Amino acid sequence: MEHRTSPSSGPLFRGGPIERSGSLANNSLCIALITEVFFDDPTGERLRRALVDARSQGADLALLPEIPLNRWSPASKQVSDADAEELDGWRQLLMAEAAESVGIGLVGGAIIRDPDTEIRHNTALLYDGGGACLTRYRKIHLPEEEGYWETSHYKPGTEPPKAITGAFSLVVGLQICSDVNRPQGFQILSSGGAEVVFAPRATPPETYERWRLILRANAIMSGTYVVSTNRPRPEGGAPIGGPSVVIDPFGHVMMETTDPIAVVRLKRSVVEKARREYPGYLERFPDVYAKGWRKLTE
Repeated sequence: MEHRTSPSSGPLFRGGPIERSGSLANNSLCIALITEVFFDDPTGERLRRALVDARSQGADLALLPEIPLNRWSPASKQVSDADAEELDGWRQLLMAEAAESVGIGLVGGAIIRDPDTEIRHNTALLYDGGGACLTRYRKIHLPEEEGYWETSHYKPGTEPPKAITGAFSLVVGLQICSDVNRPQGFQILSSGGAEVVFAPRATPPETYERWRLILRANAIMSGTYVVSTNRPRPEGGAPIGGPSVVIDPFGHVMMETTDPIAVVRLKRSVVEKARREYPGYLERFPDVYAKGWRKLTE
């Protein structure tokens, strides 16, 4: 499938303060969407080749799909110890080494056992071009249905996402797949200054239009770019597939693609414009809503 692009335009949004950091303040970020998985690549050579290709096309950061170095184990309820690893396990080291060897930022992921509790979590990982892990985010909202028996394999995260400033030319944040169906994470990230939210996923092609709608709505409500890569094909009977997608802060679809590698440039000026216009300039009043959430947990 050829990827389709459209220009960022039109009215519509506001988040937290936009970060500008020294030489990084070039006001744009080039992203590579890698719509491929690498569970059959134990040496990391195929992953490195993909990152080299992305870097040669100008990408500053590459986004992989959900748990990209794992087979899609939630296709069944059968749990294997081999699917999870300790902190800084072999999959994490492989991604870090690949990012460092190519000199590119990388959003990857793994099923990681908590070092204190041994509880398994589906964890998104952000690496800089030197291979340092900048943040880990544990998926919070887990489905449990045919092909997606996720609560059988790992438990929900218990910490909110955080915006990462200073590492790249735009401020970035992480969500994972089903998290996007609950907009709180996007709102927290945007309020913390995020300009781009990465949302790796594993979703079926027949529900793509719904996912597209949800991702567009999150982009509009948060005033951020939304970049989401999908696992590319069915696995273990789970009907996975459908486009990866890039959406601007006005909710316009910039790119839809099933190509293994596609590159797009994101601009800070688009985020700034979105946050000057309606509904981006509306205050969020986190203290007001915190009262309501607090009452629900008492």
